[in-house]
Formats: sequence, C-alpha cells, structure tokens
Amino acid sequence: MIASCRSSLLFLVILTASICVMASAFSPRFRSLISHSHTVTASKTSRLHVRRTTPYNNVKQMTIEGPPLSSKPDYSSIHGPFGPFIDRLLLILFRTKLSSRLSNKKHPTEIAIPDAPHPSHDYGAIIELTHTMNSQYRNRTAVQSLAQDVLISLFPSLILDRYPSWFARPFPKFSSQMCAYATVAFGTWLMGECSVNDIPSKRQGVLVKRCRFLEESQCASICVNSCKIPTQNFFRENMGLGLTMTPNYETGECQFAFGVLPSEEEERQARKTPCLRRCPSGGGMRSWHDGSSQTDEWLEDLNSLAMDRGSSCMLMDNLE
Repeated sequence: MIASCRSSLLFLVILTASICVMASAFSPRFRSLISHSHTVTASKTSRLHVRRTTPYNNVKQMTIEGPPLSSKPDYSSIHGPFGPFIDRLLLILFRTKLSSRLSNKKHPTEIAIPDAPHPSHDYGAIIELTHTMNSQYRNRTAVQSLAQDVLISLFPSLILDRYPSWFARPFPKFSSQMCAYATVAFGTWLMGECSVNDIPSKRQGVLVKRCRFLEESQCASICVNSCKIPTQNFFRENMGLGLTMTPNYETGECQFAFGVLPSEEEERQARKTPCLRRCPSGGGMRSWHDGSSQTDEWLEDLNSLAMDRGSSCMLMDNLE
C-alpha cells in the first residue's frame, strides 16, 4: 500500500513538472506569469534582497547612470579658500566627531559602530562609517538623527543657542549669505568644488559642481538620508534658517538654497530617486558591484525593489 502511494505521488510530481515545462515553452501567458515570480529574503542586518527575472532594458530604465567616471575630478587637489592644511584639519575633526557619535550609544536601541581602520585624515574612513551606519540601521529616521547629531557636535553650543535669535530671524538675508560663504569656506573638502551663487528667491545659494560625498558613496539613499535631510533639519531646527538641497544624480551637482524651506513635493521626489547603477546598496548586492559577479542580476534586483517597495533603493524607506 505504501509503495503504491509513493509510486502515485512520484507520478504526479513528474506529470506536474512535465506540464509546467510544456506550458512555459508554448504558452506566452504562462511565461509571463513565471517571469514575474520573485523571492524575498531579509538578513539580520536588515538587508533586503529580491530576485526577479526581468528584461535587462526594463531594469536599466529603473536606475540612473550617474556622472561618467571618466571625468571624475581629482578631489585631492581641490581645496577650500584656506588651503589644504585647514581642509585636512576639518576632515580629521569631522571624522573624529562622526566616529565618536557612532561608537557611543545614547539610547538602548542604538547600535555601537566601531571606527574605520583608516588614518585620521583618510576621506575613505568617512565613507566607510557612513555605509556601515546606513546598513546597520533599519530605520531611516534614526540615520538622519545620527547625522544631524554629528553636525550639532561640530558647533559650539553658544553659536547654536544664539544664532537663531541674533541673526537668522532678524537678518534672514544676511544670514543666508553668511551661511553660504561659510559652506564654501569650510565644506569644500567634503563636497568638492563649489561656489556661491544667486537663486530666484533673492536668498543666497551654493552650487556644488560635482559632489565628492555622492561620488564616493555611490548611493542616492546615503545622499538623501545621511546628507540632504539631516543637513536641512540642522539648519532649520538648530540654526533657525531654512535650507533646501537639490542634488542632481545625473551630473553630480547639488544646489543649496539658504533661507528656503523644502516643499513636501520636493521631499517626496527626493525619496523616489532611483538607485545609481554603481550603487552598492548597503552591501546587500555588493558582490555584483565589486566585480566578483559578472552578471547583471543586481539590476534585476534593483528593479524588483522599485516594483515592490515604491523605491529603487532599499535604504530609501524605513523597513520597520
């Protein structure tokens, strides 16, 4: 009896498999259904991995190529108005504050992240720490808050306590100009070549010609969650001055508009930004980005993330 049941079960399995093979070979409808099947797995470090079989051209459209690597500037030769020595000191200060904030837990829910094994003046240490922060935290708001804490730690409390009432509110235009020139003077080492420019709102702006932070991080989500949103929040909440940052992921440019608050639509569009094709996606698809895999499966995964979660980047939204 048992042998008979096993034989019947084996026959049904073989029959079902045969029908699937024949249907996939002759039925366009069945092939279409199969092509949209996918599997989702989540690792302990909140990396989401989705596999879907989709045409290469359709997937490519869900990503941004980004500025050509062939024209990438030599950022080591780009310095602020105070010269390379001051830039080096600013880099060391920023890296120290970033490492200190990430390694010291202020809340039970935070994750202690050790310092990167790089020299104190190595720009790559900042990128590595930022990548680790984005890959370890499931909540994007937590990442934004940590980045804002780092910015706060760079300024004496006297400035943060007095600037809104002494400058930002009574002299908004002058405050916008002062912040714009200070950004160029003290932020060139971080962003690359930039200059003060005028914007239509009659406030002051800064144009970053090709952002070094975006270029080195290679991730639109890290740009949004570790730079754009926390910097805007810092100026609004801690300096009393509006700021809108508008990155262009095709060219690498970023337009700062001081004294201008971002609209809800602009913030929604920022979160919907597709991934850069060279994006390591927080480590979840690193094997395809570092050349260890010669396939284009990672592009299919990025497209799947866009289809399933409303964003091409798995780091763009909260997973909790």
